[in-house]
Amino acid sequence: MSDSTNQSRRSFLKSTAIVAIFASIPTSVKAFYQDVKDFILPKKSILPIKISVNKKVHEIKTDSRSTLLDVLRENLNLTGTKKGCDHGQCGACTVHIDGERALSCLTLVAMVPGKEITTIEGLSTGDQLHPMQEAFIECDGFQCGYCTPGQIMSAVACVKEGHTNSVEEIKEFMSGNLCRCGAYNGIVESIQKVAAL
Repeated sequence: MSDSTNQSRRSFLKSTAIVAIFASIPTSVKAFYQDVKDFILPKKSILPIKISVNKKVHEIKTDSRSTLLDVLRENLNLTGTKKGCDHGQCGACTVHIDGERALSCLTLVAMVPGKEITTIEGLSTGDQLHPMQEAFIECDGFQCGYCTPGQIMSAVACVKEGHTNSVEEIKEFMSGNLCRCGAYNGIVESIQKVAAL
């Protein structure tokens, strides 16, 4: 007599075969994915890089494809430089490379050895704020403050490069820096104040 709860040899073999097939699928799919990934994507190239940031030399090991922004924030813990769009469209990541403004989200760290990088943290001297930082405070050149480091770095370059002859010229030079809060009048006033010094 056969009990309905008993399994036949045939059903046992079928269920075992199905379990074996399903158990092997994730492994084969994972192996296939890894093969495709290795073929399509280049392998990470970890490089020892020596960079000078705010007059201090740092030796780091990082992927050659890392952006300067990511290295500043993640490796050097200099979080004043902000990641806004990560596509070079908002200016929140502006730093100075050899005295010229640059978007750190579009600059590979492998491009900057031998160059001096200045971030917002490097503008002040000890406890003494940079005149542009003081002007931003006095003229209400910010609201939420997220874009402010990039705005200040661009504003310093604006004055240094002599683009302060008119409000229109200042606005044109600063057009790569977005302020979602709309503090543009205070920003322009801050630049004019420092330019008059």
